[in-house]
Amino acid sequence: MNLLVAQAQTIEAPEIDYGAIAPLLIVLGAACVSVLLEALLPKHQRWAVQLVLTLVTLVGAVGALIVYATSERPEQGVATLAGAIAVDSPALFLWATLLVLGFGSVLLIADRSVEPGGAFVAQAAIRPGTVQDRAQATKTGMQTEVFPLTLFALGGMMTFVASNDLLTMFIALEVLSLPLYLLCGLARRRRLLSQEAAVKYFLLGAFASAFFLYGVALLYGYAGSVKLSAIATAAGGTDRSDTLLFAGFGLLVVGLLFKAAVGPFHAWTPDVYQGAPTPVTAFMAACTKVAAFGGILRVLTVAFENTQWEWRGVLYGVAVVSMVIGAILGLTQTDVKRMIAYSSVAHAGFLLIGSIALTPEGDAPGVSATMFYLLAYGFTTIAAFGIVSLVRNSDGEATHLSQWAGLAKRSPIVAAVFTFLLLALAGIPLTSGFIGKFVVFSAAIEAGLTPLVVIALVASAVAAFFYLRVIVLMYFSDPAPDGPTVTVPGAFTTIAITLGAVVTLVLGLWPTFVLDWAGTGSFLS
Repeated sequence: MNLLVAQAQTIEAPEIDYGAIAPLLIVLGAACVSVLLEALLPKHQRWAVQLVLTLVTLVGAVGALIVYATSERPEQGVATLAGAIAVDSPALFLWATLLVLGFGSVLLIADRSVEPGGAFVAQAAIRPGTVQDRAQATKTGMQTEVFPLTLFALGGMMTFVASNDLLTMFIALEVLSLPLYLLCGLARRRRLLSQEAAVKYFLLGAFASAFFLYGVALLYGYAGSVKLSAIATAAGGTDRSDTLLFAGFGLLVVGLLFKAAVGPFHAWTPDVYQGAPTPVTAFMAACTKVAAFGGILRVLTVAFENTQWEWRGVLYGVAVVSMVIGAILGLTQTDVKRMIAYSSVAHAGFLLIGSIALTPEGDAPGVSATMFYLLAYGFTTIAAFGIVSLVRNSDGEATHLSQWAGLAKRSPIVAAVFTFLLLALAGIPLTSGFIGKFVVFSAAIEAGLTPLVVIALVASAVAAFFYLRVIVLMYFSDPAPDGPTVTVPGAFTTIAITLGAVVTLVLGLWPTFVLDWAGTGSFLS
């Protein structure tokens, strides 16, 4: 009895740095409040209240982040919540990136003018293809549960990039994934396609989560801990079999690469991008990519830096495969959303180059370059999907490439903005895409990955063809008499597209501030 009392007296509550995790607490707390409002408010009041709450939450989280980032804090960062969360300079940058990209995504999600009533189904319980389903498509209401789901997904992403141990990272992975599975199946139109996309994403995501968790188990068996720093210490010298280490690493990375849509773990990407509501596609393409690569960067640089010579060649090959798949299969696509999906697979290969750019001295020049690339790519992608949502026919969005013929004659401004965004994705100078590729490739050359950079340049040239094909189709083809129309965007969609296009231009001309911020500090180890 005395022994139990003595043990109880030695247990102390973990110290919590509330200022450091304030942005995360604001987002997750608001998500819980949003669920309560969904249950208590009358249906006609939900949209306005949920939208205001969501936008105020994101602005407040950014404000809390700025206050903490500009205050006196440890330069190397802090580990809080019993060491489960590491709030360091890369985490703050990734949090800011997620919040601003989430703001743009919420604007697209909330818009009810491009698609009357919004892009989301009015009553999710109605069977697709029925008379009731066709009737609900003409209603002006929408499932406002999308707002708390979006906040939960965003909170999971923020936790994921700041996780200091693999168990916290797994929980964050599930928190960010489950809302996305639901959001993918809530399209107002083409509901069967939307629900098929949600089921595929869920099933493949479950497999990826299983791989991730099995990898965590093996690494725990190797290191005796799930903390990233403990795994790094064990990898530096232990009498345990390295089979556990590298088998665990391989399974863990499979789960991470799946979430990042890196080939050949990309099978879900084209179908989900095509079937999900376009605002959700924009949210996934921008924010999920940031979260996944933020996690990859932390795992590789903190837990496995000492063993880089063993795993670097494997990820070298994965990056090549991803770039080749994205560039070549992107050429064969006839649907705009699927084309951008394969474009994202190619970009994931470019991002993976930055993630593995580690020097023998232990420096990681690719970390800041990859984070800049994630920010630039996210804004461009949100704006691009905002444009896609505007081109419509009687069945909804007109995403087949043949329907984009002569778009410049119907709407010169929309065609010009989309052309600029496609050129940014191709990496043309004076755009953020060029700067992003330049800094990533420079970091890779510094780390001795010159052959990989050459392959990436060839893949970029190939991928540029399918971007230019769309531009040629819009400007040098005649529009069909019964072709689609370009809907006048509402205020929310206009702001989202303008924000994305302006940031794409600004980062292409004056990237210094963001590059300097991304380069301050390193991951807490």
